[in-house]
Amino acid sequence: MRQKKNITFSDIAKYTDFSKTTISRYFNDPDSLTLENQEIIANALVALNYKENKVARILASGYTEFIGIIIPNLFNHYYSEMLNQILLTYEKFGYKFLVFIGNEDEDAERRYIKELLAYQIEGLIILSDTISSRELAALQLPIVTIEREDQYVCSVNTDNYMGGIQATSLLAKHNCDIFIHINSPTSPDVPAYGRIRGFQDICKEKGLVNRIIYKVMGNRYDLAQKNMKDILQELETCYSGQKKGIFVSNDTHANILLNLLIGKYGTLPDDYLIVGFDDSPIATEAVIPISTVGQQIDKIAYETVNLLVEQMNERKKRKPVPLKEPVHRMVTPVLKRRETTERQRPQSDQPL
Repeated sequence: MRQKKNITFSDIAKYTDFSKTTISRYFNDPDSLTLENQEIIANALVALNYKENKVARILASGYTEFIGIIIPNLFNHYYSEMLNQILLTYEKFGYKFLVFIGNEDEDAERRYIKELLAYQIEGLIILSDTISSRELAALQLPIVTIEREDQYVCSVNTDNYMGGIQATSLLAKHNCDIFIHINSPTSPDVPAYGRIRGFQDICKEKGLVNRIIYKVMGNRYDLAQKNMKDILQELETCYSGQKKGIFVSNDTHANILLNLLIGKYGTLPDDYLIVGFDDSPIATEAVIPISTVGQQIDKIAYETVNLLVEQMNERKKRKPVPLKEPVHRMVTPVLKRRETTERQRPQSDQPL
C-alpha cells in the first residue's frame, strides 16, 4: 500500500484557498484570524487528517513549549510531591518540563540555568533558594518561584504565618508544659519564616513556655536522622517528664522524629505531641499518621504554572505589556488533625 504523505501547510492552504501565511498564523497567532476563518481551517485539518509536526512548529514559531524547573532535592517529600503536581499540569496547559536538582550548589544551579536557556525554555519555575531573586530577574525570562525569597520575581506561596498559628494553636489546646519549634536557620525574607513568627506570636499571646531549636538538618536521610537524634537526646535530657508539644517545620523531619521515638519506646509516648508542615504523602503514610499543616500542594502547583503561562502568553503578543512589578499569590493552608495529636480519636483527615 502507498504510504500517506505528511500534510503540509501548502496542502492546507490549497484545500482552504488561504495563503500559507494565513495557515501559519492559525497555528502561531490564532487570535489574529476571524473566528470564521479559524473554523474553516480547523475543519480542514480534520478532513485532511492533519498530524502536527512538533519539531517543525518549534522551528517555525521559535516557541519550544518547554518550562525549566530547579528543585532543591527529592529527599524532602514536599519537593517530590510538588514536582509531581507540577508535572500533572501538562494535561491542562500543554507545557513539558526539564528538571534539574540543585542540591544547594549555587554554581551547579547557574550551569543548569545556562543549559535550560540553551534549550530555549519559555519559562522557569524555581523552588531552590540558592540564587537571589535579583539575579533571576536579570535573566529577562518569565519566572515563578515557590517558597523562597521572591522580591524581584513572581511567586506562589503558602500563608506560612497562618500555618504557624494553626500548628501552635492545635498544640496549645492540649495543655503541653513546653512548646518546641524545630526549624533550620531561616532568613526573614523567606516565606517559610512565617512559620517561626506564627509560633512565636501564639506562644507570646497565650503565655506559653517555648523554645525554638535551629538546626541544619541536611538533604540526605542519614544526615537528617543523625541531627534529629541529637535534638531528641536534648529534649529527653532537658524536658524529661514534661508534656512536649513539638511543631516541626516539615513532614519529612516530623516523620524522622516520630520513627526515632517509636524505635526507642515502641510507640509514640503520651508526653510527645507532634505537628508537621506540608501535608506531603509521608504525613498520612507514617506508622502513626502525623498531624500537619496542609500546604494544598496541588493548588500551589496549578497556580504556579498558571501564573507562568500568563506571563509567557503575554510575551507572545505583538505588543506585550511587561509586568510593572512581580505578582505574589498566596494559598491558604488547611490544618489536618491526625493521631500524633489526637490520641483518643480515630485517624482523621478533616480540617478544623
